[in-house]
Amino acid sequence: MSDLSEVKIFTGAKSKYIAEGIASSIDLKLGQQSVVHFSDGEFCTSYDETVRGAHVFIVQSTFPPSDNLMELLMMIDAAKRASAYKVIAVIPYFGFARQDRKDRPRVAIGAKLVANLLKAAGVDRIITMDLHADQIQGFFDIPVDHLYGSTVLLPYIKSLNIDNMVVASPDIGGSKRAHSWARFFGCDLVICHKRREKANVIAEMKVIGDVKGKNVVIVDDMIDTAGTICKAATLLKESGAKSVRGVAIHPVLSGPAYERIEASDFDEILVTDSIPLRKQSAKIKVISVADLFGQTIKNVVVHKSISDHFLY
Repeated sequence: MSDLSEVKIFTGAKSKYIAEGIASSIDLKLGQQSVVHFSDGEFCTSYDETVRGAHVFIVQSTFPPSDNLMELLMMIDAAKRASAYKVIAVIPYFGFARQDRKDRPRVAIGAKLVANLLKAAGVDRIITMDLHADQIQGFFDIPVDHLYGSTVLLPYIKSLNIDNMVVASPDIGGSKRAHSWARFFGCDLVICHKRREKANVIAEMKVIGDVKGKNVVIVDDMIDTAGTICKAATLLKESGAKSVRGVAIHPVLSGPAYERIEASDFDEILVTDSIPLRKQSAKIKVISVADLFGQTIKNVVVHKSISDHFLY
């Protein structure tokens, strides 16, 4: 296919805000669809226009509740049964990605289960962004286009012209991502080493590196309860940092996250719109990735390279 004439873009209910931006960025409109809800909470998805022979792109982030994942699965199934030529799931935020391995006995590997469910539903391709663990791509036996939100976030940080800058990782696990940012800006890297007592509870944190008099940018893939990143900001300020900014691709922001951010030492936190904010915050700036996904969809359809979007 050399154009977008046979491309149709649909969306799950909770991702309509970004799907509209994606469709608009490539001069398309969202397809017609409907969802019927029953009194017991069950729902049924349907397409209100033909998708026969079309490239169907379904935009849906799979953040909680699990209804978002179920809706995506049902839309994939409906498109396949309606004789769509190809069905591509566009998942800006891939939920359950933190469950990428058995880190203790008798637990599920949730990310692999979700991959199996998507494949069983009939999806032909996945387009996603900043998976919590890169190896999740290997859970699929279909093409996975793994984009990086840094494609749109790096230019914003660069535009600030921050002097005496240092990039920080809030934990050891995120050091690879932070190292890529430090290399891009040609600055030093520091790491906040944390020890957890249990999930979402930090027992101890230490700074590895010098931040005295520096302007620090903390880089992570997501902010959940904001406990780690806010504690890191406080620790960096106590260690002599001049200013602290945060960058996180996915604003999960559950539990007390908003309250913690408002009371934190952050000057600003930069996120994408892979997940919609539950409420606004003066400290949180959102940069859209709609154009990034729109251009990727266009390149996939016209068989152009998208490798530029794979880079940190």
